[in-house]
This record gives sequence, structure tokens and C-alpha cells, in this order.
Amino acid sequence: MPVKGWIEVDELYCKGCDLCVNACPKQVISLDLNRLTAKGYHPAFLSSEGCTGCAICAIVCPEAALTIYREVPARRAKANV
Repeated sequence: MPVKGWIEVDELYCKGCDLCVNACPKQVISLDLNRLTAKGYHPAFLSSEGCTGCAICAIVCPEAALTIYREVPARRAKANV
């Protein structure tokens, strides 16, 4: 079962620089061109499923506007033989 992840974007800090969009290996982050933040930027958002929570987007974000979460599947118990 693949690892599932998601991001939260703090719109107070996101400046719509597009670095996270370009850095995402799964290409699941986009800028929301239909919305503006209070500072007038198009914020990043998780635009489709497939995020693994790798956190590359958070590493490249110059404003530290992204928080990454990762859900790790529960381990199966081994059968006693």
C-alpha cells in the first residue's frame, strides 16, 4: 500500500512563487489562479491525489509556507509458523 501524504499551505506566507509546483516529483501541486491571498498572491494547493508526503516542496519553499503530513500504512502482523 503506497504512502499517502498531503500539504497545508499557510496563505499568510505563500507568495505564489511556483517553486513548490516545479519541485513536486508527483506534479500534484498547482497555484490556485482563481483565488488571491490577502496579500494578492495566487496560493499553492494540492490539486490532485498522489502526494506521498516527500516534503521536497517544503524544502524549496523560501517562505516556509508549507506543512507536510504523511500517513504511513499500518504494518501487518507476521503469521506465526
